[in-house]
Amino acid sequence: GDSVITVQLTEEDKVEDDVVFYLVFTGSTVQHCTSTRKINPGSLETISPGHDCCETVKVALCASREGHPVLVVAEESFQFVQDEAYDAAQFLATCAGNQQALNFTRFLDRSRPPAADVDFLDEKVALAFRHLKLPAEWNVLGADQSLTENIPRETLMHFAVRLGLLRLTWFLLQQPGGRGALSIHNNEGATPVSLALERGYQKLHQLLTE
Repeated sequence: GDSVITVQLTEEDKVEDDVVFYLVFTGSTVQHCTSTRKINPGSLETISPGHDCCETVKVALCASREGHPVLVVAEESFQFVQDEAYDAAQFLATCAGNQQALNFTRFLDRSRPPAADVDFLDEKVALAFRHLKLPAEWNVLGADQSLTENIPRETLMHFAVRLGLLRLTWFLLQQPGGRGALSIHNNEGATPVSLALERGYQKLHQLLTE
């Protein structure tokens, strides 16, 4: 999701300003409806919605006008594909509670990507995470709920905070185990909160302490 889609209208479709165009994306289990904005008399623009799986969906361009029935102006197919952000979100989701995998992710910290890359990564991975089909029992701290908060270990929250991923941290906070992860120390004695403070991530620290 979150790609810009441009729709070119034919001459006969260029109509009065009181006509509202929107797109309906129909997948195997989910349907999305997006509004459009007119760039010029012959072009519309919209943002593709995030989807729940990789598949080809049917897209209908609909026109609505007060006092008239809704018309389907055109239909086309649109393909949702698996990208690096989706792969990363899937990997992280399966790593919750896996100490070996979570420790492996710490190599990213040494390369320290530029701030613009981090922001792009944060936006895309958080978006992908929101549309993953997470199991009902999924937890930020992993499947083993017998572990107490006193056992030092790396968590997904440590990972997100260490890289300064504000959107992903906000998402994890709202998931089962998210708030509990805030008080867990890793093997160096750092909690996600202390990591944010140490790294100088002021917005992130404010989010975690509030």
